[in-house]
Amino acid sequence: MPNWGGGAKCGACEKTVYHAEEIQCNGRSFHKTCFLCMACRKALDSTTVAAHESEIYCKTCYGRKYGPKGIGFGQGAGCLSTDTGNHLGLNLQQGSPKSSHPSTPTNPSKFAKKMVDVDKCPRCGKSVYAAEKIMGGGKPWHKTCFRCAICGKSLESTNVTDKDGELYCKVCYAKNFGPKGIGFGGLTQVEKKE
Repeated sequence: MPNWGGGAKCGACEKTVYHAEEIQCNGRSFHKTCFLCMACRKALDSTTVAAHESEIYCKTCYGRKYGPKGIGFGQGAGCLSTDTGNHLGLNLQQGSPKSSHPSTPTNPSKFAKKMVDVDKCPRCGKSVYAAEKIMGGGKPWHKTCFRCAICGKSLESTNVTDKDGELYCKVCYAKNFGPKGIGFGGLTQVEKKE
C-alpha cells in the first residue's frame, strides 16, 4: 500500500512517524515518545540506547538480557548482582552450591587469560596493565620505569636504545657501547706510545 504524504512507520507503535518527531535507530524510525526501553520503559537517547535485532533497550537492561552472565559480571566494580532477570523474560537457573558445572571454566575467555597472564615489567617486576604499558626492546614497561638505566632520563620512542634487555638513552648508549677512537666523540686526542 502506498504511503501517501506520511513518513515511515514507528518501530514501537506502528503509526506514521513524521519528520519533526522522528528518531532513527538501527535503520528504523520511532516517535520521540515511543523511543523507550522495551524492558523498563525508560526514555532513551543516542547515548543510552542498545539495539538487538528489532528491539531497543537501555544499556542496563541490554546487559542483563544479552550480556555475559555469572560472578564478576555485575553492574559496577566489585558488584555481584542478585537480579534474576525475570522482568526481562530471562530464565536464569539458581544453582545449588554443588553444581554440575566445573568450578573453573574449561574454555576461559580472552579476558580471563589476560588477567592470569599479565605482563611483568623488567625493571620493577610488577604487573604491567594496558593503560600504563609502553613497549621497548620487545618487552612491556611501566611509563615510570621507561627510563635510561644509566642516567635515569625519561625515554621516548625517538631516543631509546636497548642492549641485553636494558634500556638506554642514545647519549649513554653511545658513550658506553658505541665505537671508540678519533672521530667518534669519545677521545679528542690520540695518546702517544712511549
